[in-house]
Amino acid sequence: MSRWMQSFVSVVSSKKGAIITLSIWLLVVFLLSGIAPAAKEHAINVNGADLPEQALSVVAKKELERYFPEGGGNPALLVFHNKQQLQMEDIAQVGQMSAYLHSDEAPNTIKERVPFHQFPPHVQQAFLSNDKTTLVLPVVLNDGLEMKEINETITAFQEKGDSLLNNSTELKITGPAGIASDTIAIFENADLVLLLSTIGLILVLLMIIYRSPLLAMIPLLACGIVYQVNDRLLGFAAKNGWFEIESQSLSIVSILLFAALTDYSLLVFARFREELKQEKDKYHAMQSAMKRVWEPIFFSGGTVLVAMLALFIADYKPYQNFAPVFSLAMAVILTAGLTLVPTLFVLFGRRAFWPFIPRVGDVSQEKTDFFWKKVGQFVVNRPGTISIVVIAIFALCSLNMTQITYSFNLIKSFPEEMNSRIGYEWLEKHYKKGELAPTTVLVTSSKKIEVENLERLKAELEKKEGVEEVTTDVSVLKNPRGQTGEGNEIISKHGNAARLQFIFKDNPYDQQAIDQLQTMRSQTKQLLQESGFSADTDQLHFVGETAKQVDTQELNNRDTRNVILLVTLLILLLLGLQTRSILAPLYMMFTIILSYGAAMGISTFVFQHLMDLPTMSYRIPLYTFVFLVALGVDYSIMLVSRIREGIKNHSLTDAVVKGVAMTGGVISSAGVILAATFGVLMTQPLLELFMFGFAVSLGILLDTFLVRALLVPSLIKLFGKYSFWPRVVKTNGQS
Repeated sequence: MSRWMQSFVSVVSSKKGAIITLSIWLLVVFLLSGIAPAAKEHAINVNGADLPEQALSVVAKKELERYFPEGGGNPALLVFHNKQQLQMEDIAQVGQMSAYLHSDEAPNTIKERVPFHQFPPHVQQAFLSNDKTTLVLPVVLNDGLEMKEINETITAFQEKGDSLLNNSTELKITGPAGIASDTIAIFENADLVLLLSTIGLILVLLMIIYRSPLLAMIPLLACGIVYQVNDRLLGFAAKNGWFEIESQSLSIVSILLFAALTDYSLLVFARFREELKQEKDKYHAMQSAMKRVWEPIFFSGGTVLVAMLALFIADYKPYQNFAPVFSLAMAVILTAGLTLVPTLFVLFGRRAFWPFIPRVGDVSQEKTDFFWKKVGQFVVNRPGTISIVVIAIFALCSLNMTQITYSFNLIKSFPEEMNSRIGYEWLEKHYKKGELAPTTVLVTSSKKIEVENLERLKAELEKKEGVEEVTTDVSVLKNPRGQTGEGNEIISKHGNAARLQFIFKDNPYDQQAIDQLQTMRSQTKQLLQESGFSADTDQLHFVGETAKQVDTQELNNRDTRNVILLVTLLILLLLGLQTRSILAPLYMMFTIILSYGAAMGISTFVFQHLMDLPTMSYRIPLYTFVFLVALGVDYSIMLVSRIREGIKNHSLTDAVVKGVAMTGGVISSAGVILAATFGVLMTQPLLELFMFGFAVSLGILLDTFLVRALLVPSLIKLFGKYSFWPRVVKTNGQS
């Protein structure tokens, strides 16, 4: 493979090959722009459909819809609020809103709505909160609506409500439909702002670091071409139904593209500059450079690619949706790193370095090289002390990961000023917490259900820890089949299924409620037996948001464990191929996992104690691991590649010093740019992206300045001639 890749990069870097390579990339851009839409046009927000078909809550919902087909739909909660109290005039305006919802003027996306305007005053009063400040009017939209249709419907509701209400009463729409609408609003302009911010930041940092306008523009030119290709490929795939693209993944994939490609550009640039001081012909210089850097680029990109591919084994749909999007993007980025980047540099030639143009025979070194040489000498003089201190600090920080409290409530990640969050918090404050999302209990039987058994089931549920009350009144049933009065709402048409409903004492999205329902699900047979049902033939299901969060938690825990294990094994395999060693991959992987733990531990401390953010999205640890481990190991690969190259002609000690010195400038620059690029995510309005950006940026800085600069070279020095075992390095530089 090595000979084939060296031949390939030599052809790409030749005069004719560079022109052909650039022409192919531009042709691909032109063709894809004509036949494929932008990825954003087919992006979706996975809202309520993020669990696999076999998840218990999904099965339970289908069973509920089977026996009670009038259910289903996408709820929107219209929350009316007045800081003082809702007066009769306000309630009358709510009635006008209800009349609108029942009129032909209302959107045709409505499935069900409460005829509030037809109720007598005493019934309307029952909709008010205890403090009379808040009133909820539920509306159910049709199933299967596109996100655009949901957004248009919610917008129409909001505009109509604003036109009807007086200045002191406000309307905010929450619930699944309201949240979906706000999700669109969050990402409507966020991607463009993120892209422009990323470009501006990289441009400024490159100008500061290299003080050359062309050196700053060439990586961005490459990023622009690759961005267009990747965006249209994703759009083409989504248009043809090959896979779904989640809106949030587009934000992160643009960051990955600019960050990784800039990294590869800096690596090519640094080695190209070295070779230009020895080769007069720029094409020969690039060929020599690429023969030495193709391997770290290939394996650096390969580690990221296999990490993204590992997400395919996940059962949780958001993780599954990330896998093809990021795998395709990384394949395009890696291809560009080996073809487009060297092509652009070699075509610009020495002019790219203006005003600091490298000349043949120039032996001057960058100031940063002297600094990093001192660092390398410090490392080889005190490898034991450095290893112990860094490992101890990282291990201590990693212990704080045990303090993470996870949040399963997406809306808490929304900006405080978003309508759906304001409405949610009004409900949380002015109604019983459990009423935010009641849980439905469905019992199915092979025979007709007896009312007495339902009464016993209700009594058993009321005994369970965390249950505030069972809200369905079983006493309204007039006969065992529930054929009269309100019995039709409790017992199914054929009498072999029944449903009850209860609310939790705590917020139904909180960890305590999730744990309590998980306990109840494990006791279904016992509940059936104690209620007079058959534990063998009858079934008990739990339907609702808390049930979904129980499944989400279980899936997330399993996927996190499996993906982390697979990513670790795959990267170990790649590192083994790259280093031709068994020992080197082990200590390289150990250091990167340790830095991940430290980054997460420090981030947890900062979030909880400095930013007053007590909970963290349950998805952040896995996403951070995949990106941080895959990207962070890149710098160790670059360093180890240079050290392995150095031991061919130098002693191990000299090779370590030279490796740290020669890679210090480019890796530290790349690390700062990579960390800053992911830091741009902290400007996004979604708290989940803020936390993810912070944790990844911190981890990259730890990898750049502690793992790669100190810990890895100190371990190589400590292991001595066995550093690349089973290959034994001799002290005279030969092995």
